[in-house]
Amino acid sequence: MSPDARLMDGSALARSMVEQAARRAADLTERTGTAPCLATVLVGDDPASVTYVRMKRNRCAKAGILSRHVALPAATTTAELVDTITALSNDPAVHGILLQHPAGPHIDERAAFEAIAPEKDVDGVTCHSFAAMSFGLDGFASCTPGGILRLLDHYDVDLAGKHAVVVGRSAILGKPVGMLLLGRNATVTYCHSRTTDLASLTREADVLIAAVGRPRFLGGEHIKPGAVVMDAGSNPGNVGDVDFDAARTRAALITPVPGGVGPMTIATLLTQTVDAAAAQLNAV
Repeated sequence: MSPDARLMDGSALARSMVEQAARRAADLTERTGTAPCLATVLVGDDPASVTYVRMKRNRCAKAGILSRHVALPAATTTAELVDTITALSNDPAVHGILLQHPAGPHIDERAAFEAIAPEKDVDGVTCHSFAAMSFGLDGFASCTPGGILRLLDHYDVDLAGKHAVVVGRSAILGKPVGMLLLGRNATVTYCHSRTTDLASLTREADVLIAAVGRPRFLGGEHIKPGAVVMDAGSNPGNVGDVDFDAARTRAALITPVPGGVGPMTIATLLTQTVDAAAAQLNAV
């Protein structure tokens, strides 16, 4: 490892964020008589999705946040899912809504996401939230991009004037993280599956965001010496999108998988759920 390389400990920062969210949730509950509540919606019984939802609900419990789980059969239609989410959006006892995705190939996920009321979109998946991220307005960030920015801030990474390269263009990760970086005055380049000569672009990155969803897709040859590497990949076997052993010899700062970006996602979700509850209860 380069003597300057440092691991960015997302687990430690996430623990601190969850502890703070728990203190705020307890204070909010005492002042208003109402505990923050996150509704999770799951279509079908995909094992990975079931595990993710269970983990999020367990973290909610530890933070003093109520969770209401809505389990729908795999055969649920888009219209039925939209009706379910609309009902949760209209329920004053629910302060945040999380639709676990993917919801299934037969589901129009965009239609389902857009049924989430903006003030309850604590996962930052609606067009309203994306617009707020893009224009620097009040709203909820997509949780993984928001977690990445918090981790960069924690390690005092000054983004102004830096060249940030995002590899990936998903609606809930690649695109919004680019907007958040742009809002911090970074110069942003998006790369994706049709980018030619990818390495020539990633080697120009002062900050490299790996969000392509392919294990060890980016190797040492993709990394600029001294770069900050944020690996948002989550692949089977706890493998990221970056070849960690190769990249760590070139990067100045790098997130491990697991223990880097992943824990920050859930911590951001819980933080934003408390934020949403405080706003809806007029107890900010």
